[in-house]
Formats: sequence, C-alpha cells, structure tokens
Amino acid sequence: MAPLLDRDLERYVHDHTEPPPALLDELREHTFASDPRAGMQVGRVEGALLKLLVSLMQARRVLEIGTFTGYSALSMAEALPPDGELITCDRDPDVTRVARSFFDRSEHGKKIRIALGDALETIRALPASPAFDLVFIDADKERYSAYFEEALPRVRRGGLLVADNTLWGGEVLAPESADGRAIAAFNDLVARDPRVEQVMLSVRDGVTLARKR
Repeated sequence: MAPLLDRDLERYVHDHTEPPPALLDELREHTFASDPRAGMQVGRVEGALLKLLVSLMQARRVLEIGTFTGYSALSMAEALPPDGELITCDRDPDVTRVARSFFDRSEHGKKIRIALGDALETIRALPASPAFDLVFIDADKERYSAYFEEALPRVRRGGLLVADNTLWGGEVLAPESADGRAIAAFNDLVARDPRVEQVMLSVRDGVTLARKR
C-alpha cells in the first residue's frame, strides 16, 4: 500500500503531534524489532487521536477489536478515568502476551481487560448494558462490516465507532484484493447507514469516525 503522505509531510505531522509517554515509545520499538507485522501497529499520530477522542467524550467504557501488541489500547486507557474499562479483543496469544507485559508496567494497565478468542463471539457474548462510549475497529478487514453491525447496538446514543485503515492505501478507489473489497464495502455500509453520522479522515491509512444518532 502506498503512503498517503510523502515522508517529509509525515514527519512534519509527527513532530507537531503530542508525544507519547516513554513506555509507548518503548512498545513501538519493541514491536518493530520483534514482529514482522509491526506495520499493523497504530502510529504516534493515530494513538494521540484515539487518546484525545476518549478524553473529549469523557468515555468510561471502550471496546477495541484488534489488540496486536497493545499500543492503541494503552493510548486510550491513559484517557480513561481511574474506574474506566477498556476491553480489547484478539485471537493471537503471542501478541497479547506482549501487550499484557506492557500493560502491567503502566499505571493505566489495570483498566484494560484482554478478551482472547474470536472477536465476533466475544462481542456477541457481551451484555447490552452498560453500553460502550467508544469502539475502535482494527482487526481482520474482511469482517469489518460484521464487527460494525455487532458493535453498534452496544454503543450508547452519541457514542463513537472508530475504524482504522479505511482508505487501505488508496485501494478503495479500485479494490482488487479481498481486504480492499471488504474495506470498500464497509465504507459504503457506513456511509448509507441512517443510524450514524460519519466522517472519513485521511489520518495515516484512513480513519472513519461514526457517531451513533
């Protein structure tokens, strides 16, 4: 996938965004040094955006679909109140083990609960109440639409669903891969859905915000 910004502009945006705590920098470096899929990790700018959204909404409950090594979860947990809760879903025990090791080193880690297993099954097993204030979708792209449909009823009115990678490197204009077609279909689904009002941002690889009416 081609970058949406050239390297100089990307660096400029990076340098003009609130820096993360040292532990998040360490987590990012650890991921890039140890996991060939490190590009899946949200970057500094998107992590800062997620943290700011949680803070602006005064969110107390967050659902994350796709933990990976935990950068986004830890970013959002920092903005939750002391009694806030973030449930993060992933099926990979190896990456969640890395995430847990960093959560345990953070004062905010106690707010995070890892749900290991199939994310759709995890979401379907969640009670309807209390509702979530924010849901972040960043897992297998072919199931984005299914995640959206399952998560939306569990979001409070005025709550937010945030989806990552919704430009898919620009492939959404003429999708050829299964992931590209799935993301394009998801984007169309959200754009047509009368239950939400949405905006697509060209942050990193595309971030869609959908507010439940």
